[in-house]
Amino acid sequence: MKTRQLGPFEVSAIGMGCMPVSMRSTGDLPSEEQAVAAIHAALDVGITFLDTADIYAPSWDTMGHNERIVAKALKGLANRDRIVVATKGGITRSEGEQWGRDGSPAYLRKAVDASLRALEVDVIDLYQWHRPDRWRVYGEVVQTFADLQKEGKIRTVGISNANVEEIEVAVQVLGEGGLVSVQNEFSPSFRCSEDELAWCDEHGINFLPWSPLGGTGGGATEVGEKFARFGDIARDHGVSPQQVVLAWELRKSEKLIPIPGASRPESITDSAKAVELDLTDDEFALLDQR
Repeated sequence: MKTRQLGPFEVSAIGMGCMPVSMRSTGDLPSEEQAVAAIHAALDVGITFLDTADIYAPSWDTMGHNERIVAKALKGLANRDRIVVATKGGITRSEGEQWGRDGSPAYLRKAVDASLRALEVDVIDLYQWHRPDRWRVYGEVVQTFADLQKEGKIRTVGISNANVEEIEVAVQVLGEGGLVSVQNEFSPSFRCSEDELAWCDEHGINFLPWSPLGGTGGGATEVGEKFARFGDIARDHGVSPQQVVLAWELRKSEKLIPIPGASRPESITDSAKAVELDLTDDEFALLDQR
């Protein structure tokens, strides 16, 4: 497995988005046994970066479900110290599946403590602000993460679903090198984060595209049909369209680390092979056309 730098960590060039083992737009979920098997399959092919979040759960009253599955999958592994786990907080779920956002220091501190317990760790490798709380000053919320980092509860700080202005604010608050990553949606079907990707690339900040294949609602499985260029090049190379998508994304920036979601061992095993797929200049140019 090829690697890339993620702040102070050296991680696999492709990570695993763990959300699909706890929540999917289609509603069907794997058993806990299959969920753990999917994560173990990722580790077996050299993936050392896992992304989760406190809200990834089947229901509002099972918050932390995904984090607990990750903890179970990693428990007792001889190479546990080589696995980097990122989680997120700042989105709320309450009775009746009421969703909201809370960037208050009190809520975020409570969320970090809950994630520490769920992940069964003393410090979180990468903690990301999941979505902005528009009722609060962006920089003041980022300062809460800076304080939690100083207190030793989180090693590094990231933000998610942020625009360029918000990224700039986070950099100002955290200082040079303080913002490790930006996690925004990006895929062949959603390229609205090109500006954020370009900004991160220029400033040496990792860009972590979520739903890099198009999402769990069929976008990922049908990407080669919806976007014929990816399907055509996949046939030319004798690989899956999903591998072509990830290879295209990897080539866009050395700071980009895709985190394809998976609930089956076969899916993440296939995605991991993208690191070995070399696209020609002409192929990349064709895929990169908007």
